[in-house]
Amino acid sequence: MITATATQTHPLTALMARLGLTAAAYLKRLAVRHEELGFGAMAYRKEKVTRWIREGVTPERTALLAMASFHGLGFADVDRYGWPGFLLLALDDDKAVLESPWTAAGTVTSLTDVGGPVDRRNFLIASTSTLAAAVAQWTTAEPALAITGRVRRVGTEAPDLFDTRLDALRHLDDTVGAGQVYDAAVLELRLITDLLKNASYTEATGRRLFAAGAEASRLAGWCAYDEGRHAAAERHFITSLRASASAEDPTLGAVTLAFWANLRYNADDPAGALHLIDGALADRRKISSPRVMAMLHARAARAHSKAGDPTLAWRQVDAAFAAYGKADVPETDLPSMYWINGGELHQVAASSALALGEPRRALENFEAARTHTDPYDAEREARGTVIYQARQAEAHLALGDIDAALDVGHQVIDAMGGIDSARTTSTFAELRTQLASHQRIPAVADFLDYAA
Repeated sequence: MITATATQTHPLTALMARLGLTAAAYLKRLAVRHEELGFGAMAYRKEKVTRWIREGVTPERTALLAMASFHGLGFADVDRYGWPGFLLLALDDDKAVLESPWTAAGTVTSLTDVGGPVDRRNFLIASTSTLAAAVAQWTTAEPALAITGRVRRVGTEAPDLFDTRLDALRHLDDTVGAGQVYDAAVLELRLITDLLKNASYTEATGRRLFAAGAEASRLAGWCAYDEGRHAAAERHFITSLRASASAEDPTLGAVTLAFWANLRYNADDPAGALHLIDGALADRRKISSPRVMAMLHARAARAHSKAGDPTLAWRQVDAAFAAYGKADVPETDLPSMYWINGGELHQVAASSALALGEPRRALENFEAARTHTDPYDAEREARGTVIYQARQAEAHLALGDIDAALDVGHQVIDAMGGIDSARTTSTFAELRTQLASHQRIPAVADFLDYAA
């Protein structure tokens, strides 16, 4: 279901503003369309719009159908997305990101456009054809060239500073979650874009600025996804992919595709996720980081597990460990890949096993993530720890070990404090839902009361 939260601009408000119509004028036009569709006369007092927007009143069905027709939407969309979600389909805020040419100038246009006024939560903007086009154009896009003739000139110091600031934001995201980090990443994006638009620079400096823009947009996309804002996340991921092409950095683009794939398989589109990963791996010789290769195979494993294909999932798990076996110390790899280690790969294997209905194998890998010579860093990865512990509790529950599930569940509650993440909240909600079927057991009932 596409939803519009109370803290965001109502989609009908945004549409009326875009059309330059007052509530009364909008209702008059809607009344005309209502009659043209054969639904008869419709009253158009402006108080109707107030009730729809501010008081949570759902319009009559014929009014909803007239709205759909007026905004060029199908009647089926009304039933599919409900009120007011279907109106989000009319808010085409993605044109610059989706349709700008894959050139340095097109990338700057995309970087400049950070999104519209409405949060299209849980709404994916990229169709299957869009995913295919993005991957194809990424591989053939024009890289950036030197820019001269502008009054302001920047050298290597600017991208150095952006790299330092983005590294700090990545680690803050691990610790506190996405809420404030998203705003900071978007601010970095605006600073980088200002230089790309208004300064002169060498080809090398320009490509480093585009690389910083790719990483800032990738981080913003990840934070938006962590907050449950899928449409915003996809906008940022597409922009990041464009910027990586302008930077002529296929490894950076592969990182973006891996994070984008994570969104797609968790949004019930494992096929779309695998398309993105296949695109990243199409010319794997250009990927300079063994950790990025390991991450891509790990994402593929999760996508195959979501699709219910154990053979391919475990094959990709093996490929992830094999790729990681070629990695050197983290300091020699991409700064953004510090979190990829043996423990992380075991967490992925555990999550894949759980999705495939193999809870005992999941628990073996959760334990291996903790005891591996290169273990998962639970202290640094506070948000990830909550998610993986909740899944560990689910595995115990699947095996009928209620006490173990509750023990881990209490650890999850203790670890959640101070983490701003919709993903952790939803993962814990899934655990509570599974425990609810056992609430006749006093200890479970007590836990659910405590966790409410």
